[in-house]
Amino acid sequence: MDCIREAHQIIQLELDALQAMQEHLGAEFERAVEMIFHCRGRVVVTGVGKAGIVGQKISATLASTGTPSHWIHAVDARHGDLGRVHPDDVVLALSNSGETEVVQLLPALKKLDVRIIAITGEARSTLARHADVVLDIGEVEEACPLGLAPSSSTTAMIVMGDALALTLFRMRNWQPEDYAFYHPGGELGRRLIKVGQVMRKGAQNPVARCDVSVRDALKVMTGTGRPVSPGAVSLVDDEGKLVGFFTDGDFRRLMQDGEGNLLDRPVSDVMTHDPKTISTEGLLAEAYRMLREYRIDQVPVVDVEGRPVGIVDVQDWLDVERGAEPPEDAMP
Repeated sequence: MDCIREAHQIIQLELDALQAMQEHLGAEFERAVEMIFHCRGRVVVTGVGKAGIVGQKISATLASTGTPSHWIHAVDARHGDLGRVHPDDVVLALSNSGETEVVQLLPALKKLDVRIIAITGEARSTLARHADVVLDIGEVEEACPLGLAPSSSTTAMIVMGDALALTLFRMRNWQPEDYAFYHPGGELGRRLIKVGQVMRKGAQNPVARCDVSVRDALKVMTGTGRPVSPGAVSLVDDEGKLVGFFTDGDFRRLMQDGEGNLLDRPVSDVMTHDPKTISTEGLLAEAYRMLREYRIDQVPVVDVEGRPVGIVDVQDWLDVERGAEPPEDAMP
């Protein structure tokens, strides 16, 4: 058997199912979106078998993108889990045939006066006839060689669920910080952490006037830490605005160059003028990009008036990568 050819055929069948479904999207989809958007309760997703597994994924996607949702198994619902359904909820029921155990919930759901959205491939099925809105995925040809194992139909259900969840996501006009709130862990959480959440600030943020000597700047730098110094000091003018940055790496390079009487020189002579900066609202991922791109170990954090309010050290990024909690004094 030509495995690659077989795989191509399977993928093409599933693509064809999605194309057909896309072509007959219409008013029912708009009604479903409006119904969920104005729902005062939660979206309760239910199904059995493979459709039930797909339902779990759709429920998780809804919840993570701003639409409160939970999943219940259609069989378990008939043995007590129906108590999780409230009249303010919307039930999203999945069944390709529209004739699975899901239909046995319909009388109880009608008594609760719950609105029902069906995702099904049979527009004339029992489920479709009793639903308030029908999202018809069409008569899908399963990619299974026997035409039996749910494959193209479950793919279509997943995509329909994504279309619902992400259309609602756009309607809610969520910002990265909203999304980050529900994704505090893992790679997603790390990408969306703000600089203000992990920066070293207050007593942990070395700041000195730009007219002090190199010696005094080093004292501020090494005397500030938690307990390890970030190895840099932000230098400010008379108005407290950032005008320079000086690091222990700068100091070592100057020493190697044989600078005479270096410690007594004004730090303004040797500091980096107009250094790279980031704001508290910037993402930690952006700070890390700066550290990597410019091959630096620290970047000062400034407020809207250009005053240094913190510092991000490469070690802070590594701590987050390891999953360490930011220190209490660094929390916003």
